[in-house]
Amino acid sequence: MENYIRFDWAMKRMLRNKANHAVLEGLMTSLLGRKYTILKFLESESNQETEDDKFNRVDVLAESDKGELTIIEIQNNRELTYFHRMLYGVSKAITDYISLGNDYDKVRKVYSINIVYFELGQGNDYVYHGKTDFRGLHDSNDILKLSVRQNERFFGLHKSEALQQKEAGDLFPEYYVLRVNDFDKVATTPLDEWIEFLKTGSIAPEATAPGLSEARECLRVDSLSIAERNDYERHMESLRYQRSVLDTSRDEGYEEGRAEGRAEGRAEGRAAGIAEGRAAGIAEGRAAGIAEGRTEGIAMGIDKRNIEIARGMLAAKLPLSQISQITGLSEDKIKELL
Repeated sequence: MENYIRFDWAMKRMLRNKANHAVLEGLMTSLLGRKYTILKFLESESNQETEDDKFNRVDVLAESDKGELTIIEIQNNRELTYFHRMLYGVSKAITDYISLGNDYDKVRKVYSINIVYFELGQGNDYVYHGKTDFRGLHDSNDILKLSVRQNERFFGLHKSEALQQKEAGDLFPEYYVLRVNDFDKVATTPLDEWIEFLKTGSIAPEATAPGLSEARECLRVDSLSIAERNDYERHMESLRYQRSVLDTSRDEGYEEGRAEGRAEGRAEGRAAGIAEGRAAGIAEGRAAGIAEGRTEGIAMGIDKRNIEIARGMLAAKLPLSQISQITGLSEDKIKELL
């Protein structure tokens, strides 16, 4: 099987050349479902040349022949705030490419294409599309569309082209997330063929997706010069090393987490046991006290009642023995009442 250059390295080092534009144009055409042509590449963060940047992420910023801005980013490392960075990247592209004093209609349409090699978010699909919709609050099927004048000015559409009338959301940025590691099926569409290539680095002989035939020619490892090949091999070695470091750190963190969790669990369990025991003791003591108090109260009430009965019997000159038998009081106790 042909050995192809890893796509992130190729995008940074080779695909900016006009002769190789067809590769990225093919990816965009397959993703958007329409012909996409690159006019030129603009300044982006991919100009950073540190080894860590080369490993972690690569991005390009392209302008299409329609004036659209397209950010294509490849991310290798797990990043908790990646969604926020997507938003920041789009916002920065919008503000960077409008001149101070320009009218708002000069704001560019932006596409953010994110090719990630880690589990980003939660979901079952491997391609996600994010787009702004303006829907009726009381009727979710009512989608806000542009006026005839807005269609003419922003998209060059006339009233006669009613079927092509745009929605208000079409002016806003669109986001695509390609979670390539989640692709586990037979490629049946041009986009699937591209994602299979991004995941495996191989191009099936029967693949016909736009741009892949050009990739077969310009992304062969054996087409690199000696200097380029040495650079590429250093990049791949760095990639393997960084991945090994991350995997080791993740495993060590997992084991440390288990140990800390076990220790914390024991401590919390001991503390909870003491607290529960104390609470249970207090509750039991309270219950016992109430019961004892109730018993003592009843006994005191009975005793008081018997004393009053005994006093009445003494006044009636009944014998002590009889009074004791009736009240349960001792004769000595009865004598104290005399």
